[in-house]
Amino acid sequence: MPSFRFRREEKLKSRKVIEGLFKQDRRRSVGQYPLRLIWAPVEEKRGDSPVLFTVSVPKRRYKTAVLRNRLRRQVREAWRLHKHQLYESLPADTTQYAWMVLYTGETPLTYAVIDGAMQKLIRKFLTHLSSTKEGD
Repeated sequence: MPSFRFRREEKLKSRKVIEGLFKQDRRRSVGQYPLRLIWAPVEEKRGDSPVLFTVSVPKRRYKTAVLRNRLRRQVREAWRLHKHQLYESLPADTTQYAWMVLYTGETPLTYAVIDGAMQKLIRKFLTHLSSTKEGD
């Protein structure tokens, strides 16, 4: 049975790696409303996890911290429950990826919608990854 914990070594906290996500030459992006995934390979591996994960909810759209924190918790929970699908599909010797999930919804949505969007994001990432490997 897969571990459903969200461990410290899976969290993306490095400012250097986060800034690298927003450099135009390396990043990739895919969206599934209300989420947008931005990812890039990590140059120097940090820990054993194949993916370093973080969430961002814009302060401009959601003024209260209570609402931003709630949305962050919902996205992290969806990731925690579905990350094993991604980990099982990635090859063992794969490069490490940095993931930033942005909540782009106009209004706060239910957990069921966020959960479904996370599952679709993982599938889109895997199809994009397999299509780029076939093209190489």
